[in-house]
Amino acid sequence: MAIMPNDVSTDEDLAREVLAEARSIAPCIFSFDDTSEEWKTAVSILKRVCADVAARGSRMVRSQRIGSASVDYATVRSAFDGSPSRGLRALCNAPAGVALPRGSFPQERPISRLWPETYPS
Repeated sequence: MAIMPNDVSTDEDLAREVLAEARSIAPCIFSFDDTSEEWKTAVSILKRVCADVAARGSRMVRSQRIGSASVDYATVRSAFDGSPSRGLRALCNAPAGVALPRGSFPQERPISRLWPETYPS
C-alpha cells in the first residue's frame, strides 16, 4: 500500500507537498508494503520532515531582516537536505546483505602502467 498523506501528517496539504518532494527523491518508497520495516522507516522520516516544516524553527529560516522585522523561510524541499534525503535514498538503494560497489569496473587502469598497484599479502 502506498504512503498516504494521513500516514505522515494531520495537515493534508503539507503532507501532500512533502510526499511530492519525497517522490522526486526516492520513488521506490511508494511501492513498499505497509507492513514492512522499510515502509515504517520511510513514514518516520517523512513524519519528521513534516514536523520540521510545520514548526518552521530556526533550521528553516532562510533569511531575516531587523528593519521591518521580516523572516523568510526555506522551501519544503530544503527540509529534505541532509539526512532525510540520504535516508530515503538508502531505502531505495539498499542491497540485501553487504553493501558492495555496483557497476562494471575495468580490471586494469591506464595509470597502473606508470604506478603499479601493489597490495600487502
